[in-house]
Amino acid sequence: MPFSYWEHKTWLSNIDFTIIGSGIVGLNSAIRLREKFPKAKILVLERGILPNGASTKNAGFACFGSLSEILDDLHTHSEEEVLQLVQKRYKGLQLLRKNLGSTNIDYIADGGYELFTETDHNLYETCLSKMENINSFLKPIFKEDVFLPKDNIFNFKNIQPQYIVNQFEGQIDTGKMMDALLRKTQICDIKILNNCSVQALTDTNDSVEIKTDHFTLSSNKVLIATNGFASQLGLKEVKPARAQVLITKPIQNLHIKGTFHLDRGYYYFRNIDDRILFGGGRNLDFKTEETTELTQTTLIQQKLEELLQTVILPDKNFEIEHRWSGIMGVGNQKKSIVKQISNNVFCGVRLGGMGVAIGSLVGKELADLL
Repeated sequence: MPFSYWEHKTWLSNIDFTIIGSGIVGLNSAIRLREKFPKAKILVLERGILPNGASTKNAGFACFGSLSEILDDLHTHSEEEVLQLVQKRYKGLQLLRKNLGSTNIDYIADGGYELFTETDHNLYETCLSKMENINSFLKPIFKEDVFLPKDNIFNFKNIQPQYIVNQFEGQIDTGKMMDALLRKTQICDIKILNNCSVQALTDTNDSVEIKTDHFTLSSNKVLIATNGFASQLGLKEVKPARAQVLITKPIQNLHIKGTFHLDRGYYYFRNIDDRILFGGGRNLDFKTEETTELTQTTLIQQKLEELLQTVILPDKNFEIEHRWSGIMGVGNQKKSIVKQISNNVFCGVRLGGMGVAIGSLVGKELADLL
């Protein structure tokens, strides 16, 4: 594709830093680079018309882990590692609100609720019995109890009699968050090229050659912030994990408020604009959901609708208005990968489904490697 002199001069030459991915991590790293290097030429390359992974497709949970998830993590991570994970997520959420403003992202602190189905009796009893221990475990971060039992005030059906409430969780408007982040990026004189997919990187020691589906250019440094798509650029420690989501049409007199976790966090739902947004089901078919295809499957969509009918909205008529998918980046460990890959290439990936919570912090950490 031939470019004019003006196009080449303004957008594609003398680039100091190129960030691959315009999601939460990518834009936060770009903004942090501008703070560190006021005169640098910074370019962001994005494969989609909008951020194409999960940053504009997530459920908008300002969360850091349900009780069952924390207990599960303690089986595969050390206590110190789990405490660091929770602390990083909590600090990341505080940074997100500080950077963009709680009002600009519609942050609402309605709390987080973990539900347990009737067949999850053993998990329910385990969580209740371990709740006091986990509250003590998290006390150094929150200074008070995080988890509390609460009766079924929202009249969900076919669940255990009590929820476990996380009083420190909230929700945001994902679209407003990304809009605010994009506006802040533009104010910082950072250029973004959309619909531009990076195919290969070659570090020549002096700079990095970036081959895209439209052109090849050179950049002094490259920061990879593609998370769910990271394996396509050689980062095999990160596997894609598709998250399927649906949202209802507005429902009259909807009394449900908050963020909700079900079945160890594999299902999650919330209220937004008098609707229920509901996602999850990856555990029904892990192998099929290990993909970067932004499509849906009948298996998972039918299960989501079934749970809406039998658990969440059993006494309500509802219609589904939209369905979509996002791509997360996961791996054997939940700790994000922020490291130098070669002389001039760096990465901030593997957010483990916690991009809203830790994306701002990972972006800052990535930029601070330089």
